[in-house]
Amino acid sequence: RQDVDSCGLMAYITKWASAVFTQQPTDLVVVAGQPVTLACSIPGYHGMVLWLRDGMALGVNRDLSGYPRYDIVGDHSKGEYHLLIQRTEMQDDAFFECQAIQAAIRTRPARLTVLVPPEDPVIVGAPVVSLRAGDPLNLTCHADNAKPAASIIWIRNGQVLNGAMYSKTLLRDGRRESTVSTLYLSASNIETGQRITCRASNKAAPNGKDAVVTIDIQHLPLVNLSVEPQPILEGNLVKFHCSAKANPPVIHYRWAKGGSIIREVSGDTYEVIVDHSFFTEPVSCEVTNALGSTNISRNVDVYFGPRMAAEPQSLQVDQGSDAIFNCAWTGNPSLTIVWMKRGSGVVLSNENILMLKAVRQEDAGKYVCRAVVPRVGAGEKEVSLTVNGPPTISSTQTQQVLYGEKGQIKCFIRSTPPPDRIAWSWKETVLESGTSGRYTVETVSTEEGVISTLTMSNIVPADFQTIYNCTAWNSFGSDTEIIRLKEQESLRLAVIIGVAVGAFLALIVLMGTLGAFCCARFQRNLKGVGLAKNDIRVEIVHKDHNAARETEEHTAIKQMMVIFDPLLILYVCPMTKK
Repeated sequence: RQDVDSCGLMAYITKWASAVFTQQPTDLVVVAGQPVTLACSIPGYHGMVLWLRDGMALGVNRDLSGYPRYDIVGDHSKGEYHLLIQRTEMQDDAFFECQAIQAAIRTRPARLTVLVPPEDPVIVGAPVVSLRAGDPLNLTCHADNAKPAASIIWIRNGQVLNGAMYSKTLLRDGRRESTVSTLYLSASNIETGQRITCRASNKAAPNGKDAVVTIDIQHLPLVNLSVEPQPILEGNLVKFHCSAKANPPVIHYRWAKGGSIIREVSGDTYEVIVDHSFFTEPVSCEVTNALGSTNISRNVDVYFGPRMAAEPQSLQVDQGSDAIFNCAWTGNPSLTIVWMKRGSGVVLSNENILMLKAVRQEDAGKYVCRAVVPRVGAGEKEVSLTVNGPPTISSTQTQQVLYGEKGQIKCFIRSTPPPDRIAWSWKETVLESGTSGRYTVETVSTEEGVISTLTMSNIVPADFQTIYNCTAWNSFGSDTEIIRLKEQESLRLAVIIGVAVGAFLALIVLMGTLGAFCCARFQRNLKGVGLAKNDIRVEIVHKDHNAARETEEHTAIKQMMVIFDPLLILYVCPMTKK
């Protein structure tokens, strides 16, 4: 029996010994998902055919029921046992061989390489990547599950960007890989709105797959503040417009003037009637978006008249010291400053500062700081200069009174500091205040100085021959004024006219007697007064310089009146001093 079996096997082998493969599978490269056919032809062979993948049998003859994607195709009568893979997958990446079992032959192993295109690339943050102005840009793109690993390039405006860094990671199946590429761009090398492409490719996708990102550069509001019209006259309407470019968009506007919030305005426009304060207090517009705020401010070129910035102060200085006044004005357009003394047309200074060196008492008075803005307006400020020094007495040296009536003589005293004492002296009398006999002294203070009045009741002829001294003292010294009385001329002329008309001839007989009487009066000489009373010393100084001239005038008048009106001598003679 054993011999019979051996003989049968030998006969079986001899039957297929001539069978050979006319077509064998070859190495192929295929893209996953595509079909592929591996060839296997054994003409005249009708025995069992077996396909193996990496050494594992797939099925006998045409029965590959365990692999639905696999089919055996070809003309069976011609011995064609081609393996058709309808949609290749990653597991098809293997070695395949075809075996003829009864003929005991096999094809050489054929390598089927399955290529896998990368999945669609993904840019982190796409489709829009936002960054803050001034920041650099880092873009990351990954292309996964590719075999072989994908190559990644970056493209902007049709040009490839260099300098990207990439890395690859092998997946668990040991065949596919993921690729990550990072592109760095400096802030100066990017603009908002730019589109940058990440292109991933390999042999399975030679044309590559693209992902696109748009660059969105966000920034604080860019603000421009316009003011119309300019320049503008104070009291007119001006319009502020705040235009802003912002990414992300503007959230709100806020207005302020001189740092104070203007709450009633919230839009991009502010209209207001301007005054001088808009020249120095800027108007600001603050624009806010999600990133923060931008503030811009503008002054208005407002034309306005002078306004005082530093008010000058009145001064009181000692005689011989310097006096410095400071006066500051603001105005637009540029103003002119003039310093003058009130009552004088002389310009003392065109600067803010007026310096009077070594002042004297005659420098005392009112000073005016005047500012002029051409074609707009003018303003001025008055200050006083008070000079500390000895009193200065100004008075009429000859004062008129009515004979037989109450009479007054006055002296006006300017004194800084005010006079400590004021005294009237005549003959042997000194009177500071109050009443003594027919005489009363009253002192009144005014804004300009002190007026001291000596009142005499019932003027007598002797009063016209008396010299009166008005003397004032303060801590800096003293001053004296000499005053004489003179009968009022108006009454004397009325008497002359009345007497001449009514009794010219009747009175001529009395001329001699009256002349003798008056001549006796003429012999009296006026004397200077140097008196002392209550430790007050009054000296007559430099005040009698008109005495000689007045004597000559009175003598001439007397002679004239004697000729025309003898009775008038009653009034004339007492007035004559010598």
